[in-house]
Amino acid sequence: MLYFVARRLVSALSVVLVTLIATFTLFFVAPTDPAASICGERNCTLQRYNEIKSNLHLDRPKVQQFAEYTAGIFVGRDFETSGVVQHCGAPCLGYSFKNDRPVVDMLKSALPVTVSLVLGYAVLVLTIGVFIGSMAAKRRGTLGDRALMTSTLVLSSVPYYIVALMISLYFTILYPILPRSGYTALTDNPGKWFAGLLTPWLVLGIYFCTQYARFSRGSMVETLSEDFIRTARAKGLSDRVVTYKHALRAGLIPVVTIFGLDIAGSLAGAIFTEKIFDLPGLGNLVIDSLNNYDLPVIMGTVLVASAAIVVMNFLVDIGYSLIDPRVRLA
Repeated sequence: MLYFVARRLVSALSVVLVTLIATFTLFFVAPTDPAASICGERNCTLQRYNEIKSNLHLDRPKVQQFAEYTAGIFVGRDFETSGVVQHCGAPCLGYSFKNDRPVVDMLKSALPVTVSLVLGYAVLVLTIGVFIGSMAAKRRGTLGDRALMTSTLVLSSVPYYIVALMISLYFTILYPILPRSGYTALTDNPGKWFAGLLTPWLVLGIYFCTQYARFSRGSMVETLSEDFIRTARAKGLSDRVVTYKHALRAGLIPVVTIFGLDIAGSLAGAIFTEKIFDLPGLGNLVIDSLNNYDLPVIMGTVLVASAAIVVMNFLVDIGYSLIDPRVRLA
């Protein structure tokens, strides 16, 4: 177990390091001019352009820039803006001169919103999707099975942003059946936190549970034909025990893989949902940063997203052994 954890940690750190190098190269080494992008085409004087280059340390050698950025993640950095030295404490992912704030502070403000959104979505999509998939697999070939799978295909064929826009328009504005979306910190008011996220939770959960239903059904159908399932039935175990205690655990392996990567991607990719429902999370932060050419914020978001994917991959590998006893970490 310890050997497996150590090996996976080394692999995870290697992936993060490669992502850091690739991201830095994309934004600061490629044949682009971040200072010119930030300065803009209008009202960009030579003095302002040179000031931005100096503030971002773009006038220094590329190797030194990368070393300073990497060191800042562990020990912090100092930036100068308008003649005032600003300290960015560790972990420092850069300084946003557009907002006059460290990138980490902006991520800390946006991350709880996205995490709250993704956690509620994860609970709904996993429980509803796996339940529908297991029910369909148990009744394979029947009218109920075909009806469930056809419904999931019809719903998933409609683009997500259209479904989200229609629900937001008709069920929260024109006919206020569902509460208006918004974000209130859980520690401030749990009731408002739940009510403000209920509608986006339902939209995400109902829409994306369709693919989990199909994955679960396919995996369960294959698992129900395994030898250990026939042995369990030959021992006289009830159909409920065989299906939900033995077959479901083994059938969740591919679902857990997709679920782990899906959750990691959602942490940085909930752009449509946050924009449609006006939630100040990472998705909105990325869009605003792209519009403002705020490269330090974009780079920090990419690094956070890569770290989330690495962590979820690690947790998925651990989850394999907990769900299916046939899987051994060694």
